[in-house]
Amino acid sequence: MARSPEAPILVFGAGGQLGQEVLVRARAAGLPAVGLTRGEADIADADAVSRAIEATKPRLILNAAAFTAVDKAENEPEAAFRGNVLGAENVARAANAADVPLIHISTDYVFDGSKQGAYVESDPIAPLGIYGSTKAEGEAKVRAIAPKHIILRTAWVFGPYGANFLKTMLRLAKERDHLRVVADQRGCPTATADIAKAIFAIDRVLANEAAAPWGTYHFGGSETLTWHAFAERIIEAQAVYTGKKPKVEAISTTDYPTPAKRPANSELESGLFAQTFGYRAAGLLERIGETVGQLLAPGSKTN
Repeated sequence: MARSPEAPILVFGAGGQLGQEVLVRARAAGLPAVGLTRGEADIADADAVSRAIEATKPRLILNAAAFTAVDKAENEPEAAFRGNVLGAENVARAANAADVPLIHISTDYVFDGSKQGAYVESDPIAPLGIYGSTKAEGEAKVRAIAPKHIILRTAWVFGPYGANFLKTMLRLAKERDHLRVVADQRGCPTATADIAKAIFAIDRVLANEAAAPWGTYHFGGSETLTWHAFAERIIEAQAVYTGKKPKVEAISTTDYPTPAKRPANSELESGLFAQTFGYRAAGLLERIGETVGQLLAPGSKTN
């Protein structure tokens, strides 16, 4: 099917932090986009997904919907399966039936974190918990069902919408004078602003569908650091607006036990994505400052 530039990008998961960012930036850039929340189209409902695609007739489908509560997934494996496996299968099947390219968002949690350097796309997966294993299974469904796909793995996502680590740190900085943050897990914090721009870069390249570089890609932020170092950057940025600067103490993973085990290393090598699609994430300090400003600057309306 020929891709019409007037046809919209259809976003499943429009209520999430990435879905909201994509829609806001698409509108700002004059790109046609339609977003559907879980209430409007639950990806675990195959008929709802098919109806949405038929009604929208998109040029590109973005599956940004998922069950992302990492710890809750350990006690709710069926819910994680519905969101991350069944949902991925339904979207892939409907996208393939409609002959529409699909971007499927995935995660660093498909890896166990034991590698010393950054993970590349060809590294073997070895998820540690239910969330990671269901996301890995969802990837496999997409590959098996929809040939015209881009699987985009990202990590440590933050932005002005939804729930994320940066917003948690801003809340805790208001409430406490002392924060304790894990310092033996490292990754590449990735702004939703950059993921949205990466998605638009994919859309531009896919305009020439005959030469489309289908497959799996990594897209992460511009720096690798620990959760503790990330928290320190956030506290510095928010102090400009609040005047508050709580102490950030470094602790180990064993000091902060969680139901789900986290990868010690979540660094993703994004070179293949940059080479293929021509976009790299902006500087991390810039993105942290931008996001904190959106949330704390006087007159800010970001939720």
